[in-house]
Amino acid sequence: MSTPESTGAADVSASGWDAVADLPPSAKLVAKVLEYDGPLTQSHLAEETLLPARTVRYALNRLEEIDVVDSRFSFNDARKRVYTLAVDAQ
Repeated sequence: MSTPESTGAADVSASGWDAVADLPPSAKLVAKVLEYDGPLTQSHLAEETLLPARTVRYALNRLEEIDVVDSRFSFNDARKRVYTLAVDAQ
């Protein structure tokens, strides 16, 4: 993780993508789709990746565990969450 001395954005993004490299292919795909297509709901991620909703949910959980994905409630529909990538693009 980051120490008080290393607060640069490059350190965070490098360690974030390194952590993603250790995840299953579905999580890597979801991360890349979020990188290119911006904030998306789980259902939109399932459409874009052609993965089953259950697999997308698993991938998002894995990405949230390592803090590379942020989620917030949707303004259009409070029952849904919108996911964004919390790692800078390389």
